[in-house]
Amino acid sequence: MKIIDIHTHGMGGYDTRTAAAEDILKMAEIHGRHGVSEIIPTVYPAAIEVMRENMAAIRGAMERQKVEGECAVIAGINLEGPFLNPLKCGALDAGAFLEAEEYNLERLIEGFEDIIRIMTIAPEIKGAEGLIRKISGTGIIVSMGHSDATYAEAERGFHSGARGITHIFNAMSGIHHREPGIAGFGLLNKDIYIEVIADPFHLHAKTIELVFKVKNPERIIIVSDSVKQTRTSSKYQGITVGDGSLLGGCMTVIESSERLAGMGIDERAVMRCITENPERYLY
Repeated sequence: MKIIDIHTHGMGGYDTRTAAAEDILKMAEIHGRHGVSEIIPTVYPAAIEVMRENMAAIRGAMERQKVEGECAVIAGINLEGPFLNPLKCGALDAGAFLEAEEYNLERLIEGFEDIIRIMTIAPEIKGAEGLIRKISGTGIIVSMGHSDATYAEAERGFHSGARGITHIFNAMSGIHHREPGIAGFGLLNKDIYIEVIADPFHLHAKTIELVFKVKNPERIIIVSDSVKQTRTSSKYQGITVGDGSLLGGCMTVIESSERLAGMGIDERAVMRCITENPERYLY
């Protein structure tokens, strides 16, 4: 059974903010030691030349891994941005966000199209719908996130080709009784996939319960959203930046799944969220 984490920035002192393939291989090794079979290293928004440097490190790790056989397979690149809404930047650098223009996209992805698997875009920003169509046409999965979208704007993003929603409820417009927003769209649309960070800090236990009661269970994907500081100690604690904003997840996908099963959520359904569901999403 293949266990897949489609959204991980780092682990155990290493992350994707690097030009060194060795750092990415160390990430894969640590994930593998925790039982994860496959990862999609996730690149932070930054200047285009920096993001390309990070992507080159991931490509180098993928090429070396074919020879060295590290633990978790590096299955491509996830780009969290840079076409995001500054109003919902979370812990990301809003100064690195770019306008959703085809010129910016081409500068970013040229030469990496074959290994970029997922890209997060805010569907409501100017030019996003056209860019979603363009990206989807290349075979890259578009996930909507870091977004202040209304339900209707999220729906238009979906009809433009988006297939997922990045860490639902986090860094996005929530559900209001007069405007269900992008989170409401993610729960109610039966076809779109949603990422769930299932550590003790990103979502209230009852919110997670709501997700599993309302959402099509075949479209839920548990992700770690792990960062450099994840698993650098034996304690599970919220990983935050200076203003208290959550920086990333503190658990591997297996640890999160065990937590959910312990909360009473059906264990078979939870396991599909880290095995069958992400595999169907990617392949």
